[in-house]
Amino acid sequence: MFIRAYLRASTKEQDAKRAKSELIAFANDHGHKIAAFYIENESGAILVRPKLMQLIEDAHKGDVILVEQIDRLARLNQADWDTLKRMLSIVSKELPTSYMALQSESSTEFMSSVLQAINSMMLDMLAAIARKDYEDRRNRQMQGIARAKAEGKYSGRRKDTVKRQIIASLLKAGHSYSEIQGMAKCSRQLIADIVKDNKRLIDQDVKASVK
Repeated sequence: MFIRAYLRASTKEQDAKRAKSELIAFANDHGHKIAAFYIENESGAILVRPKLMQLIEDAHKGDVILVEQIDRLARLNQADWDTLKRMLSIVSKELPTSYMALQSESSTEFMSSVLQAINSMMLDMLAAIARKDYEDRRNRQMQGIARAKAEGKYSGRRKDTVKRQIIASLLKAGHSYSEIQGMAKCSRQLIADIVKDNKRLIDQDVKASVK
């Protein structure tokens, strides 16, 4: 049995370590070891899931994907969710009916079929609830921003100037995006934004010097 663990943690290293330790302990309790880890160091608001897509690409039919909670997969659209379920056995710590995928044998073929049907229904229900909860929170956030803009109180998200300066220094020193992600605990998108900002400033300086 090949078990692939998928974690979506924040950019804080301790979050990923805690979740990883808990999944390792969970697998050990069921007599298994995790063969591969895929850790998404992104906020739940980010649409892109490169590590999850990599997991699906690496996996073979029948492999197990182990997650802390189904909401870690909630951002998948229905088509991707159906593909994931069809290809992999999904096990979640929060869903005991999913544990059967970790068992080598089931008591009877009939009971196995019943448990699979129940588990599939529970997975679909939890995924739908998680997606709706996310959409509701996003809608409330957008409504709050719209009200703040209408009242002239919205100034946008504050930039972490210290972190941006650190990233700019690392870029100047010649470090790669992956190295900077590890050292600064940031997303690739933030690094790309800083590269664009610096290029814009350089272009402005060049134009000013030509005048």
